[in-house]
Formats: sequence, C-alpha cells, structure tokens
Amino acid sequence: MKQKSKFRWGMIFVYLFIAIFAIVTVFPFIYMILGGLMSYQETTTIPPTIIPKNWNWSNYQKVFQQAPFARYFLNTFITASVTTVVTLFTSVLGAFAMTSLKFKGKGFVQLVFLSLLMVPGEAIIFTNYNTIAQLGLLNTYLGLVLPFLTSIFYMYYLQSYFTAISPTIYKASKIDGASDWEYVWKILVPMSKGGLVTVALLSFISGWNSFLWPLLVTNEDSMRLLNNGLSSFANDAGAQTQLQLAAATLTVLPVLIIYFIFRKQIINGVVRNDLKA
Repeated sequence: MKQKSKFRWGMIFVYLFIAIFAIVTVFPFIYMILGGLMSYQETTTIPPTIIPKNWNWSNYQKVFQQAPFARYFLNTFITASVTTVVTLFTSVLGAFAMTSLKFKGKGFVQLVFLSLLMVPGEAIIFTNYNTIAQLGLLNTYLGLVLPFLTSIFYMYYLQSYFTAISPTIYKASKIDGASDWEYVWKILVPMSKGGLVTVALLSFISGWNSFLWPLLVTNEDSMRLLNNGLSSFANDAGAQTQLQLAAATLTVLPVLIIYFIFRKQIINGVVRNDLKA
C-alpha cells in the first residue's frame, strides 16, 4: 500500500509539474489571440486585461487596411516555399553524396562541413549582406532566399536516415542498371519520407519566421515579410498593440495549421519508424 501511495503521489507531482509548465508555455499564445480582440486601452492597462470586454473582430480588418498585410503574406509564402523546395533538393543530394558515393577528399569535405556547423549564422550575416548588396539584389526575392538555399544541418540530418538504409540496396540498384539519379528519387527518397517531411516543415517554419535577414536586405514596404511588417502598426504616438497582437495571430496561424495537418509525419520523422532497410 505504501508503494502504491508513493507511486500515486509521485505521478500527481509529475502531472502537476507538466501542467504548470504547459500553462506557462501556452499562456502567451492565448493572450496574443485574446489581445487581438481587445481595445487599445485594454491591451495597455495595468493590471493586464485577460478577457476582452467587447470582442473587437474589426481589429483584423484594420490590420489589412492600415498595412499591405496581404503583400506581406505573399512575400513570406514565396520566400519560405522557395527556400524549402531548394533546401530539400540540395540536402538530399548532399546527404546522398556523403553516404553512398566514394570520391577523393570525402573525409576532408565532411570535416569542413562539420566545422561550418560550429559557426553561428550571425557571425557571417554581414558578409552575406555585403555580397547581396554588391550583386545588386537588395529588395529582391533572390536576395531574400539566396543565403538559405542549402543547409549543412539538414544535410547531416538526412544522412542519419540514409545511413540506416542498407548499402546493399544501392549496390543492387546499380547492378540493375539504375543511375545514381534514379536511385535517389525512386528508392532513397520514398524510403526516407519521414525525414524529408521533417526537413521541409522545419525549413518552411524557419523561413516563415525569418526576421533579421529580411530586415537587413529590404527597405521597401512592398518587399517586407510578415514579422518585419508588424512594425507598420507603430507610429510616433506609440504602438497600436491591439493591431500588433491581431497581426501576430495571423502570422502564427498558417504555421499552426501546417503542424496539425502534418503532426503524424513529424512524429514519424522523429522516431524514424517508417524506415525499412
């Protein structure tokens, strides 16, 4: 009985601990949604208002009236989609080369790639900016996506999938006369769907949430992305916090929809139970 009692109290403590941290994690998101339906006075009052007195759905209409928010959506979708597709392509080919091909200097190349993973993106962001500026690509879609069309991290992530596939499959495909290109897209990619979906989602979310790089390479309102566009709801008199919260809700909504649609694939990508080597 004592052991059962200890076990019961232990589980209660664990669930209570998880519940507290879940509330702390989810509360800012819930307040963001509710704040987008409040008046300006309610979003700035102290102590803060939790439930709006009047549900101001017109805030969402004002978001599109005060700023070209539809344009921000389009710009963000284009840059995130292009980055995702090209990153998938380059990561698949890079991971395949590192796992299946044999070439001179392969070990050195892997060492260089691994070393580059240690370099934070912020350390080279101004070098990238100077390059984009000298190429005359400021305020262009190409300038927004060019530094992010490949990822060493995603390449190494996919390597963990590709190495789990027996090398005899690659040898058998070569014996059957398949080219490397055919092996990659007809065998390797279908067997690694979970990893590819995970890479695609992470890349898209990263592109969707991009802030610092677009802030550097764009200064025209027509080329801003969503997170940079939130500054449109601030003026000399102060920030229109209710509109900022409504705009932030619209910014997060597509990512949440994508997550709920592909949540099973995300889980499969993490546990890698769809690999059958």
